[in-house]
Amino acid sequence: MKKGHPVGKFYEEFTVGEEFESPGRTVTEADLVMYSGLSGDYNQLHTDEEYSKKHNIYKTRIVHGLFGLSIAEGLKSRVGIFEGTSLASLEWSWKFKKAILIGDTLRVKWRIQNKRETSKPDRGIVWEEVFLMNQNDEVVAEGVHVVMMRKNPDGV
Repeated sequence: MKKGHPVGKFYEEFTVGEEFESPGRTVTEADLVMYSGLSGDYNQLHTDEEYSKKHNIYKTRIVHGLFGLSIAEGLKSRVGIFEGTSLASLEWSWKFKKAILIGDTLRVKWRIQNKRETSKPDRGIVWEEVFLMNQNDEVVAEGVHVVMMRKNPDGV
């Protein structure tokens, strides 16, 4: 492999219906605190345990839903199939299905839903159906990600 050569899959290598799964990652107290600071979202449902015991159906703090989306994208990147071949994230549609709690272990399952070529000869568009799962195999969030991918410059 040449230095700087992508290790991910090129557009041509994706097959509609192809499925992938990431390793897991356990959500920590530090994750929630850091995400609150990064996003500026200090809502009591995320940051106040005593408030949450009284006013939250889960009786504990819940992790930000958008943190789940961020984790999903990070977990997908750990698989390596987009390394050096993904050009741009074009769109996300995302549904929050279940609360994410401190201590949950999350992983991502996704499948290639569709793909099409673009007017540019060096790229194509791929649609991924993405499922963020907890340790109980429950879908906590799901959506569709549209990503622009490089085509193989060698035409393979």
